[in-house]
Amino acid sequence: MIVRHFLQWIQTAPAQARAEATSALARSFLYSDLTLDDRAAAQGAMVMLLDDPSPLVRRALAEALASSDKAPLAVILGLAQDQAEIAHIVVANSPLIADADLVDCIGSQNEGTQIAIARRIDLSCAVSAAIAEVGSADACLALIQNDTALIAVGSLDRLVERFGHVAAIREALLPRPNLPASTRQMLVSQLSETLSRFCALQNWLREDRAEKITRDACEKATVALAATAPRDDVRPLVTHLRDSGQLTGALVLRSLLSGNITLFEETLAELSGMPLARVSGLVHDRSRRGLNALFERAQLPFVLYPAIVAAIEALNEASLEPGGAVRLKRRMTERVLTACAPLAGNAEMEPLLAMLRRFATEAARDEARMFCQDLVAA
Repeated sequence: MIVRHFLQWIQTAPAQARAEATSALARSFLYSDLTLDDRAAAQGAMVMLLDDPSPLVRRALAEALASSDKAPLAVILGLAQDQAEIAHIVVANSPLIADADLVDCIGSQNEGTQIAIARRIDLSCAVSAAIAEVGSADACLALIQNDTALIAVGSLDRLVERFGHVAAIREALLPRPNLPASTRQMLVSQLSETLSRFCALQNWLREDRAEKITRDACEKATVALAATAPRDDVRPLVTHLRDSGQLTGALVLRSLLSGNITLFEETLAELSGMPLARVSGLVHDRSRRGLNALFERAQLPFVLYPAIVAAIEALNEASLEPGGAVRLKRRMTERVLTACAPLAGNAEMEPLLAMLRRFATEAARDEARMFCQDLVAA
């Protein structure tokens, strides 16, 4: 009876009054002890109100029902397809909307709706994946900043692929706990490319020079990243480097001259297809009988072989140089350069010697910089 009067009244009532009465009707449905007939009538009235011409009425309905798991599903889904400011209220809060409906909203509605969904509490991996795949940059940023959202590693990689060049997204991703090393490396690579393009566009450096500098910086950061990553993260990092074309001879040699034997062994195991234990045994075999065959199987440029052998011999001397495996070691690099010096004059070996000289200069500068920093600190 009450609902019948309500339906008759709203035919002529002003919009603000209709909105207030609609809110009262929705709250009554949720919290009052109505009879079955009255509940059915109230639900029918709310379905009808989805077509009310005033957004004030539909917004009042959304605000009253959005957070309740007792709201009529048909009404919730109808509101989720309403204009943006109304849909946002429902998609951001309603526990009744299934993942499939959220994914549909992400693909078919505007950026504001995507952001509202990205901020939902306890967002599932499936919905996070949809946002990572088609969401706007701001929606993806909201997803990253949602500490309750479940985001699979593949979705994190997709976020980096699409928006790794956006500073705000990089800054939001990097502090995330347990971010895989391969994903961090993707961010480093994206940043390097962005800086290279920016320097070239500003005419600060020639394009080829900018690319070379940023590539060296990316390789340096990659070795440092591998040195600080958990052991289980190193092989996926190597696989990512190989798939993205970044697993170069320069990177392999840099890792060894930095003392990062883990990255070096994982690289050889990845490239050769041999078990890691077998690779480690061949690397540390002082007779070097199997290292040559391992090198060939890994299909590394054979021009690197003399430097690799000299670096392994230097690395086996534990007292050669202390410190972690995050930067080139000056004495080791100079020793390898000295060991390869007799190869000067061989045209095939000149690129290797040039690389070693560049590494030696970098190592000396890093060591001098750290020495001066220690003096200042003292």
